[in-house]
Amino acid sequence: MSRRTLHGMATPVCLIDAFVTPEPFSGNPAGVCLLEEWMDEKWMQGLAMEMNQAETAFLVPQGARYGLRWFTPTVEVDLCGHATLASAHYLWESGEVPRDKTIEFETRSGILTATSSTGAGGPFQLTLDFPVDRPVATTASEVVAALGAQAVWQGAGQLDWFVEVPSQTDLVALQPDLAALAKTGLRGVVVTAKADDPAIDFVSRFFAPQSGIDEDPVTGSAHCALTPYWSQRLGRTELQAMQLSERKGLLACRLAGDRVTLTGQARTTLVGTLAGH
Repeated sequence: MSRRTLHGMATPVCLIDAFVTPEPFSGNPAGVCLLEEWMDEKWMQGLAMEMNQAETAFLVPQGARYGLRWFTPTVEVDLCGHATLASAHYLWESGEVPRDKTIEFETRSGILTATSSTGAGGPFQLTLDFPVDRPVATTASEVVAALGAQAVWQGAGQLDWFVEVPSQTDLVALQPDLAALAKTGLRGVVVTAKADDPAIDFVSRFFAPQSGIDEDPVTGSAHCALTPYWSQRLGRTELQAMQLSERKGLLACRLAGDRVTLTGQARTTLVGTLAGH
């Protein structure tokens, strides 16, 4: 796939589902746009609004690494797991990077790496290496009230509020007051519970109306905090997770000291070019 960008040339733009299940159109769709050089923030924010996905990732080659930035339809964010997975998938699938080569991204959250666990020719597993985010117990009565839920545990990480509810049934039944959640101040609110399925350790949902996303389908970065939380609760460092949005998504999570690895699959749904901008 050739890459021509800017100055009237065609810019490659893809839509990629990240952390998919075996079902089609599952996981979290992310826009991925590969540029020769950074455009101004207004242009990138405009394209993210045009793509109208939870996040659109922008990539720029920077020596042996790639610069990576993430935009929701309304704001730039510091960390996005599913759009990072989608970006790595694009670079490997397009041939920009050999499938057996580790990808390093330069981001607002430091250097993030992605590896592929299988060779070319079929579905492959992608693994991301992220910094851990250990949530700290904090009372947030306004968050619990907005969720309309009973809280087993409440806390805050670097990016989000976290609430554990008594059961998966309670989690699925949530119908939060999104306007009230938008006033909580952090990026989003993560609600989690122990899974009913014995093959899955924990489940979650993610609400971020203050970031322009009522409910995110699959939120990789939230699992940087969910992984240490459930690792302590369940006494294991390797965990299987499912996000119970309407689309659903699967993640294999592993706690390794001050790092969290997230493994999943991605699937390209649309490939195109943006011209005349």
